[in-house]
Order: sequence, then C-alpha cells, then structure tokens
Amino acid sequence: MAMEHRGVWVFIEQSDGVIEEVSLELLGAGRKLADKLEVPLAGVLLGYEVEALCTTVFEYGADEVYMIDHPVLKDYRTESYMKGVMQLSETYKPEIFLYGATPNGKDLASAVATDLNTGLTADTTMLDADVENRLLEASRPAFGGNIMATILCKNHRPQMATVRPKVMQALKPQPGRTGRLVKEDIELYEEDMRTKILQIVKETSKKAALQDAHIIVAGGKGMGDEKNFQLIHQLAEVLGGSVGGTRDVVEAGWLPHEQQVGQTGETVTPKLYFAIGISGAIQHVVGMKNSEMIIAINKDPNAPIFDVATYSIVGDAMEIVPMLIEGFRSALREKAVSR
Repeated sequence: MAMEHRGVWVFIEQSDGVIEEVSLELLGAGRKLADKLEVPLAGVLLGYEVEALCTTVFEYGADEVYMIDHPVLKDYRTESYMKGVMQLSETYKPEIFLYGATPNGKDLASAVATDLNTGLTADTTMLDADVENRLLEASRPAFGGNIMATILCKNHRPQMATVRPKVMQALKPQPGRTGRLVKEDIELYEEDMRTKILQIVKETSKKAALQDAHIIVAGGKGMGDEKNFQLIHQLAEVLGGSVGGTRDVVEAGWLPHEQQVGQTGETVTPKLYFAIGISGAIQHVVGMKNSEMIIAINKDPNAPIFDVATYSIVGDAMEIVPMLIEGFRSALREKAVSR
C-alpha cells in the first residue's frame, strides 16, 4: 500500500480566483512532511479559469499541481468538487491529503473520506510523519481539550486531515519557482448537478475581525464575573484591540461564540495577546500559542498559561488590569501632547 500510494497533497481552496490563506499555510506544513518522507508535494486545484493560480502554488512550495479547470467548478459545490477530487485521488493515489478546516474544506474532506473509505482526522493542530511506517501523525486536543491525542490511519490510504487556519506557517514564497502541472479532464454537466447556485451573499462578522486582529485582550473565568470582565473590554479599547475569551466565558454568556479563542473557537495569531485570568487549558492554548507576544496575568504561579507566555505576571487581575489601563492611557496622552 505504501508503494502504491505516494506523495503529499494539499487541497488548494480558492474563491473568485483568490487562494485561501490556510491553503498556503498547509503547503508549508506539507513541504516538511514531503521532505521527511522523500516524496513530492502537490497542490490540488479545482475551479474555472484558475491556471494562473498555479504560479502561487509553486512559489509556496509545491513540486506539482493537479488541476481540473471546468465551468461547473466555478463555485464550490460538494457534488462537483468531490467528483473532481475523487477522480484525481483514484488516478494518482496520494499517500497523504490535507485540507483546510474551513466550511468548504471540512465538507469536501468528509465527503471524499467517505467515498474513498479512508480515515479523516478533523481540526488537527500538529502534523508529523513516522517515516519507517509511513504514517501521518495527526494530533489534536481530545477529551474536552485536556489531552493531546495523536491519531493514525494505519490501514487505509490516503491518510487525510483537516487543519485549522492560522495553526501552520506558510513558507516564504520563492518568486520564479515552478514545477510540474498536470491538467486533468473531467466530464461534468450542469444539468446533472443536484444543487444549483442561485446567489452568493458575502458577509463580514466579528469572527473575521478577531482572526485578523493585531492585538487581542482575552479573559477567562478567573475574572470572576461579567462585571469584572468589563476590564477586558476597557483594556482592549485603550489598546485599540479586539476582545477574546475562553470557552467557559462564552458558555457563561459573557461573550458571543464568535469571540471564543481555542479548539472550538477561533485560532488567532496576533502580534500581542493578553491572556488574563486564563489558566491555560490545551483547548484554549492551541488557539493562541502562535501569537508573536503573549502576556499572561494569573494569580496562580503554576498556571499552565505561563508555559507559553512571553511575559508572565503573577497577581490579581482585578488589581493589575486597572493599573495597565491607566498606564496605557497616560502613555497615549503623553504621546499625543508631544506631537
């Protein structure tokens, strides 16, 4: 089986000719796996008039691109995209196949896994490979985020996983880098499609704002109650940042779900992340550990959050946060006056 199936594939999700950032991040992760297993890395690109995107896929690390360009594939639909991916998979037999854990990526991956009769690890946060046994080691939090579980697919190929945005890092693109383009023909007819796209409505939300924020002030149940949690909002306002929280905070009704950070919320990578009154359960940490700078405030000196923090402050958040708010306000006033 290992000899029959070969190569690491990444599904290149695109919309209106723009590649989703998670696909470029997965090319970075896929490159490491492919190098370790000594196999090619391929991007799988479906759509209509998308050949120009192959340049980007090669520049971000792919050795090959398997492309199906067809009018019926212009917009994502489970049925048409599954047929395309199934045809490619059955023809060229990848060893590992990675998808972004986006709504479309998760939908497609689960449909393909079912038809290929193979396993799928969802919402993976770490990827590695056992070279000797040629196994993908896909790790994710389990049992409510209390432990990390590594899931193996020993008996079926391809080994598949979905990976959340912002978890992996894209490689620095290499302008001019190129590779092998495989153009595949497929028989698809619009009249055969069971679903029709009548209208595409795009909307923005706080969810997107949290993912893109440069500064996030996040609070946990250590803030005590919803009234004290207002300090989190005040600090975020002073810093011009966004507010985030743990699952406990969302379940308590202090924040809406779109502002939850963690395995069952958003994965974020801001330049500055305040973790205030947050103990540091794995479920939360996987959603913010790749932040450039993490400042943790907790009165428990042994809180796990300090293990990932850049700077740690041991103390009562209800005393420390008001001092930070006033300190930042004073600094901003002085800066304004000096101008």
